[in-house]
Amino acid sequence: MRFKEQTPDEFLISELKNNKEEAFDCIFRRYYKGLCAYASNYVYDLDQAQSLVQDCFVKLWDNRDRADSIVSLPAYLSRMVRNRCIDHIRQVKSLDKLHEKLELEEFVTNAENSLLSREFEELLVKAISTLPKKSKMAFEYSRFENLTYKEIGVKMNISSKAVEALLSRALKLLRKDLQPYFTVVIVAVVVWMSKL
Repeated sequence: MRFKEQTPDEFLISELKNNKEEAFDCIFRRYYKGLCAYASNYVYDLDQAQSLVQDCFVKLWDNRDRADSIVSLPAYLSRMVRNRCIDHIRQVKSLDKLHEKLELEEFVTNAENSLLSREFEELLVKAISTLPKKSKMAFEYSRFENLTYKEIGVKMNISSKAVEALLSRALKLLRKDLQPYFTVVIVAVVVWMSKL
């Protein structure tokens, strides 16, 4: 059955309650454009307005078994669209606040990390300067010149095993001196060791 344009809303509502898709189609064609224009007053974006209105029509179809409670179809649909738009605006504002909070937290974290990194570098330089002479030399060759154990051994005129022992001793002493930054040291050591 195809409904005519002048079919009364009351009849469409009763047919909608009886699961008549043609009634739903007629309601959709009759009110869709006007509701999109109405929603645009809230969201200022036609695509978003159309999406929100479509959500409302989906809800209308899903709740068709309660359609007989609708007194005025235009008022009912307008209220649905208005409420959906308000919910959408709240969600957007909530997401914006969340993004602002995350950006602020990221900024603070980056600032803290930068500060910790500088403090750590200062402490590391100080700790390296207190290492025994040969351990310090082996450590600097390894970490700052990226030399292998074999290359360090050649430069220092010692075996690769001796280089390994010197570096092990250096790391042990550094770990002790830099206890507050222990986790940072471990990460740095892992990165440095991966370069060997």
